[in-house]
Amino acid sequence: MFLRPLLAGLALCLTAQATPMGALTLPADEVGEAVTVFYPAAEPARPVQRGVFELELAPDAAPLPGNGRLVVVSHGSGGNPWVNAEVSQALVNAGFVVALPRHRGDSTRDGGHPGPESWKLRPAEMSRAIDRVAADPRFAGLRLDRVGAYGMSAGGHTALSLAGGAWSPERFRAHCEQHLAEDFNACVGLATRLSGGWLDGFKLWLARRVLNSRFGEATPQTYDDPRFAAIVAGVPAAADFDPASLARPRVPLGLVTVGRDRWLPARWHSDAILAACQTCEHLADLPDAGHGALLAPPPPPGVLGALECDLICDPEGFDRAAATPRWIVPTVDFFRRHLLSGAAP
Repeated sequence: MFLRPLLAGLALCLTAQATPMGALTLPADEVGEAVTVFYPAAEPARPVQRGVFELELAPDAAPLPGNGRLVVVSHGSGGNPWVNAEVSQALVNAGFVVALPRHRGDSTRDGGHPGPESWKLRPAEMSRAIDRVAADPRFAGLRLDRVGAYGMSAGGHTALSLAGGAWSPERFRAHCEQHLAEDFNACVGLATRLSGGWLDGFKLWLARRVLNSRFGEATPQTYDDPRFAAIVAGVPAAADFDPASLARPRVPLGLVTVGRDRWLPARWHSDAILAACQTCEHLADLPDAGHGALLAPPPPPGVLGALECDLICDPEGFDRAAATPRWIVPTVDFFRRHLLSGAAP
């Protein structure tokens, strides 16, 4: 049914530099963190260093009109805008403007409050990114009544919240109480790992004490911004959601999953949402991929620590070059179908 748009999306993805990608930063202010904006640019792109990444960008170039629609992207835990550059480039090729807020307490610059503390803040930061772009005269032509949202990992948690999902710190604590050994790093993060050694018992005891002391709030956390009209969650952190709240999301919701996720095992996260959701679109499954397959570009060798690499680096034998179009193409096509359908670009 969607063969033609998928082929068009494939062409856009494989000609990644067909549209120069402009990049500018709306600086942090007293309300929140900076927002990076990618967009179709009127000037050629050139190699630019951003953190540990070298990207093809046209910094501060004048924007081209594009298709008049915006997609807001939520980065993963400890992330930044640059790890979503490839999907952003594909969206820019399709004419979208892409806004990437830096999340307070859970980014490469500020990693002090990951997990539920950050998850409470993230949806409003996505809404604020729309407001920041709307206030910039360079993007006066955007129509912001129908906006897309994409998020990966902790950003996928943000995406599920925007789609109408209800979660709570208590549901997070209860999941970790029951499945701590099987889902250890989803519950504990990068502080440590289970190694099979004699210290594992102490690690489990200490983790339960911390979880029980910090995450007892049972009030359902929900969020609603009617401007978000199409949402994609990639390998989402999802064990703390009430499955019933995502049985029929309030807007079209697509999911991207992987088969070898060592940070957010699908059994407790992505698969649980797919089993509960009656209307979700399963956009792509990469059975040989690990958690970091959607980090595009991936961090260069040597940047990640041993535990981070164990959880994020590509598994042996995974063909990233072949797999990347398999999830980026349907993701871009999803936004084209749901945000551009029935509207002139």
